[in-house]
Amino acid sequence: MKPLWKAALAAALAAALPAAVLAEAWPARPVKIVVPSPPGGSTDQIGRSIGQKLAELWKQPVVVENRPGAGLTLGADYVAKSPPDGYTLLIGAVHHSIAQTVYKKLPYNFATDLAPISVLAVVPNVLVVSSSNPARSVADLVAQAKAQPGKLTYGSTGAGTAHHLIGENFNDMAGVQTLHVPYKGSSPALVDLMGGQTTMMFDTVPSCLPLIKGGKLRPLAVATARRSSALPDVPTLSEAGLKGFDIATWFGLMAPAGTPRPVIDKVHADVARILADPEMRKQWIDMGAEPVASTPDEMARQIKDEIAKFSALAQKARLSLD
Repeated sequence: MKPLWKAALAAALAAALPAAVLAEAWPARPVKIVVPSPPGGSTDQIGRSIGQKLAELWKQPVVVENRPGAGLTLGADYVAKSPPDGYTLLIGAVHHSIAQTVYKKLPYNFATDLAPISVLAVVPNVLVVSSSNPARSVADLVAQAKAQPGKLTYGSTGAGTAHHLIGENFNDMAGVQTLHVPYKGSSPALVDLMGGQTTMMFDTVPSCLPLIKGGKLRPLAVATARRSSALPDVPTLSEAGLKGFDIATWFGLMAPAGTPRPVIDKVHADVARILADPEMRKQWIDMGAEPVASTPDEMARQIKDEIAKFSALAQKARLSLD
């Protein structure tokens, strides 16, 4: 008869074997990455960039599928309800942490129904206006808003997203009243901003940078505590008078809860390998995104802390959505 410790060890090894074999063989077929926003924005850029590199590494197609809508929550809900086999992944974002705090009813729980793999990048948000707008500074824009209470509008990537919350906190801290206009993503919101349908917008630097360089948008301030390396001459909102304003946007890779940990760890290791490449890092930094390769556990802690932080901010801004 085997000693009890040997029997326990054998049982543990037997239980671990299928997961280990799965991770070693995975992926054996194409992998889908769901981008919960329309093509063209930062979420899409990050998703397609990492998807291309993972496909090269895995020798399997990585299909990027856009599923926009409801403040990026439709795509997240789709992935949360997908089989937990590693073949359907999500480009998660800070927007999802915020949605968990502002929506009264979500068909999924962001903190428990999705498994973190890695934060991919952190990007600053920038306050932009059309180049035809006479405002040259945050003070100019605030003066416009105070002269026309309730008349100025700000676009966002959707109700309950980071850009919605940033806009409401801007209203609160600047003492102004501007109206929120939600879109299904960054691209349509920026089109209307340039066309004069909205007055201003908070969006990520990667989404806005080409339009800023092209002279179609004017940046007034970034919403993070530090200036953006891609826009070094643009002040922070804190420097512009809104002391302590600091909300960044992150993008990360996630899987349905219950995905085998060996698969999660494999994807994380491959992501970390890709983001350590100097050429890849330079490509992302040049477009305004700081590469990150946090561990699954670090990402889980970040999401937990964010939900607590944004819950307090949403309550202060009286932001609640059905």
